Amino acid sequence: MNAPAAPAFHADAALVEGAIAIARVAAAAILDIYDGEFAVERKADASPLTAADLAAHHAILAGLARLTPDIPVLSEESADEVGVEQRRGWERLWLVDPLDGTREFVKRNGEFSVNLALIERGEPVFGVVLAPVGGALWHGARGGHAYRRDGEQERRIQVQTPPAQPLRVAASRSHHSQRSDDFLARAHREAPGGIAMVSLGSSLKFCRIAEGSLDLYPRFGPTSEWDTAAGQCVLEAAGGELLDPQGRPFRYNQRDSLLNGDFIALGDASLPWRAWQDG
Repeated sequence: MNAPAAPAFHADAALVEGAIAIARVAAAAILDIYDGEFAVERKADASPLTAADLAAHHAILAGLARLTPDIPVLSEESADEVGVEQRRGWERLWLVDPLDGTREFVKRNGEFSVNLALIERGEPVFGVVLAPVGGALWHGARGGHAYRRDGEQERRIQVQTPPAQPLRVAASRSHHSQRSDDFLARAHREAPGGIAMVSLGSSLKFCRIAEGSLDLYPRFGPTSEWDTAAGQCVLEAAGGELLDPQGRPFRYNQRDSLLNGDFIALGDASLPWRAWQDG
């Protein structure tokens, strides 16, 4: 028997507009650096770090401290400063990636984003994803709707059902594996009309599925919780799903590790890969 649906999250206008304003301040800080020269450092895991990551991080921390001073923040750029027991005690938190897609930022291809997600008892209940280049912004709340905002113009978005033929499948711009190839070969065999691959960076892939311009995004290999939480919220609010290999929705801040396992993001629930195994 399926578990009862979680109650809708009622995000008041002050929270929604406040989070959007914070994301825009972070995006402006990113673009100030993007338009000039910048150095690239390497973290302990060899992932890139730039001044833009840090500028956006500080802008978001300052903004959220004013907007919701009682809600702790777990950001990619300060997660090492928070102990496991401390964060596991947080029933409510902001999960933030100040600059998702730093590799794309370094390549200057525009495919990076600012991610803010509000988590309650492990579930993403409100999310904002902003693309600094171009300014498109997506937001959604659990049990509510998803929206795309361009400037001051906003429209409700939904996943495409039934999916397109050929099936439009997102591929990570900077991450690739044999397991991904194997899954895509299987999808090509099983999908009516085959598949059409679309390369795209960062959490923008979730938003493209949410607005109906992509259908599927399988990911094999490491991501972190801040990479997916905001996009998951937007996708689910638009009628889509982000699932683990057993078909279970992702949950957050529930384990000692902040690394995600494999997942698949999809728009139409009738697609045959809601639960899958390798091979």
